[in-house]
Amino acid sequence: MDEPVFHVRPRPSQASAELVGASDAMRSLRADVARFAGSPAPVLVLGPSGAGKENVARALHAGSARSVARFEALNCAAIPPDLAEAELFGAEAGAFTGATRSRPGRIEQAHGGTLFLDEIGDMPLSLQAKLLRVLETGEVARLGASRPIAVDVRLVAATHVDLEAAVAAGRFRADLYWRLAVLFLDVPPLVERLGDIPALVGHFAARQRQRLHLTDCGAAALAAHHWPGNVRELRNLVERALALEERCLDAAAVDRLLKPRRRPVEAWLSGSEVQKARPDTPSLPACAARPPAPIPLKALLAEAEAALIAQALESAGGTVAESARRLGLKRTTLVEKMKRMGLKPPANEAA
Repeated sequence: MDEPVFHVRPRPSQASAELVGASDAMRSLRADVARFAGSPAPVLVLGPSGAGKENVARALHAGSARSVARFEALNCAAIPPDLAEAELFGAEAGAFTGATRSRPGRIEQAHGGTLFLDEIGDMPLSLQAKLLRVLETGEVARLGASRPIAVDVRLVAATHVDLEAAVAAGRFRADLYWRLAVLFLDVPPLVERLGDIPALVGHFAARQRQRLHLTDCGAAALAAHHWPGNVRELRNLVERALALEERCLDAAAVDRLLKPRRRPVEAWLSGSEVQKARPDTPSLPACAARPPAPIPLKALLAEAEAALIAQALESAGGTVAESARRLGLKRTTLVEKMKRMGLKPPANEAA
């Protein structure tokens, strides 16, 4: 197989396109992604479910010269063990019952690009040994093939489990772990970057080509939630709000939008069982009430505004007028905000 020709230089700005937030944790993560993007070394992305580990993997790919080739993603926990080997390594016609034609696996399809293996801790031990051989030899053998195929793949793996503990328990190969443990990226849970919530709300609404107004009370109510589903849960809440035509997220709207999570379970329980399963809890804070813990709301909203403006400018190629349109602002208003933040418009767009 011919080696791929990399003719596009990596652009660091690409590497952070989907990593939204102005918190220290996200700034640090974006900086690490930009530093690691050009390296061929494997990356192990750690973090809880729903935190955005695949976005990090895609950012690494987008910020590298490998972005001219494919990004292949495979969730190791979502594929039955009897199908996982053919899915990952490919198979020749007749290799097993139902294999009527030859087809490449995900590793082969990612040649010249990036292979993202999510939940790698759930990969069967038999496949771990074969994956290790691919990493060490640069060759992949389809099921039923007589000769291996040379591949050039950058591997990014993700997990929410402690792989060192899995190695100690015999559930994960030590040699594969040490082959993967070259570069690490930690994706923080949403509760560790609550200040990014307003920016994320705006980002998810913009992806649906809609606008969603978040009030101060709504921001406080969102910050008071414990977010077990992390960023994925927040994205679902925004999509639910838009589907229900909620255009203003205040504390009452947030309370309504969070409640559907509990109703399916409670529908199966009697009144007494409901009381046991969910004891009395205080409702979300009203606008006039003080949040249960001090929240620097003014600073958080300022950070969110700066992040949204920077994101709009980046996606619009620095064009102030287009950025203002995407943000729903007048151009002069955006220019004033940029001046306050120390951002200068391009020379050809000076106010």
